Amino acid sequence: MGITGRTSGEESFAALSSDALDAFEASFRGEIYRPGEDEYDNARQVWNGMIDRYPALVARCAGVADVVASVNFAREQGLEVSVRGGGHNVAGTAVRDGAIVVDLTDMNAVRVDPEARTVRAEGGATLGDVDRETQLFGFATALGAVSETGIAGLTLNGGYGHLSREYGLAMDNLVSVDVVTADGEVYTASADRNEDLFWAIRGGGGAFGVVTSFEYALHEVGPEVYAFFAWYRDDDAATMMAAFREWTESAPREAGLLAFTAHVPALEEFPEESWGEPAVAFLGSARGDLDADGVFRPLSEAATPVVDLSGPMDYVDLQSMLDEDYPDGLRYYWKSVYLTELTDEVVDLAIRYNETAPSPLSTIDLWHLGGAVGEVSQDETAFWHRDKPYMLNFEANWEDSADDDANVTWAREGIAEARDLPVAAGWYGNFPGLNEDPAKQLYGDNDERLVDLKTEYDPENLFPTNGTIGPRARERSDE
Repeated sequence: MGITGRTSGEESFAALSSDALDAFEASFRGEIYRPGEDEYDNARQVWNGMIDRYPALVARCAGVADVVASVNFAREQGLEVSVRGGGHNVAGTAVRDGAIVVDLTDMNAVRVDPEARTVRAEGGATLGDVDRETQLFGFATALGAVSETGIAGLTLNGGYGHLSREYGLAMDNLVSVDVVTADGEVYTASADRNEDLFWAIRGGGGAFGVVTSFEYALHEVGPEVYAFFAWYRDDDAATMMAAFREWTESAPREAGLLAFTAHVPALEEFPEESWGEPAVAFLGSARGDLDADGVFRPLSEAATPVVDLSGPMDYVDLQSMLDEDYPDGLRYYWKSVYLTELTDEVVDLAIRYNETAPSPLSTIDLWHLGGAVGEVSQDETAFWHRDKPYMLNFEANWEDSADDDANVTWAREGIAEARDLPVAAGWYGNFPGLNEDPAKQLYGDNDERLVDLKTEYDPENLFPTNGTIGPRARERSDE
């Protein structure tokens, strides 16, 4: 709330020029939501129920011209811009207090070019939107693992998923992007057009403008893949993590696996006597001509599972099987750390913190990385942490706002302990907590070049995004 008793959105809105606002609304084809209007509260909500922010306006764009109009209006009126693609960034970067939200929700068209093996998707599209269209032709691009996630935030910060070890990050599959920069200009950026902007977009987290469309390379995937999804008792956690570590040392790149500690959900697929018990689980897939049973046999034979839901399934079903675990409005706080090695200390930490989690919905995830991700040099894109073989992620997920402090503290303390380990090395932009960590740990030696490009393309910091990339201060004249 502001000092007048009004929200920051109401205060910023009241300071706008009425003539400029009228002209903006007259030129706008989509919908604009103001503070106090019936739809305003719905329009400012995002996926993470923790986020409760009050923008000056929400501009739900119908096309690129609306995006340009919104950016120009914001710049001329001295407003910051936040961009909503899917609205799934855990830190809530899609909405800022007192800013204008450039909302791409209705810009979600997807077009596949099967001959060129590319797909172009607008900035408001979700993973599910893209997968549905590409699978029609037997293709997929490397995206995330929850179909309701927006492609924009996922891709601009990197983008890990089931296909990463074989085909790289989501951003590594970009062929080109269309982006509206702070001056209201529309650029196409690719490997041979506006190369510096293309470099920065890939890993820069949206700090350089509004990406209105993404063109990705496609790969032959599916329609059927083999999914490995098995849960094991807490007593077997150390054994299974040791088997996982050994598996990762020689796993084929056509297979991927995520290990996580969790609590057995109260679902009919699980034995009722196990509900609520701490556990360790694995979710992954094998594709192509692999002998899937053979690939995952070292894990399936290491201990007796509580339940084994593995088997062939459609790729789109694999991509959406976690959707129900991450509903809109649940409260989320996620933090990450890369690991140079998966040590016994890391495994012990994950098991120990899982047993003390305040919420049974929370998990501690161990991502197996490497493969194609590590075959791109660290300075080829803005994304820095390509050489790390593992990532540890604390996912604090809970329902009641009264439990905020307990769950945030749990995640922060766990990550702090993990980051003190000798194998810890940096963090990931899509699991950022509330963006309270220093940029150097995110961008490494790419940080200075990012600041230079931010100063060139967004000198007034119209797009503050995650707060980690800011322009250089202008030198004052002695006149």
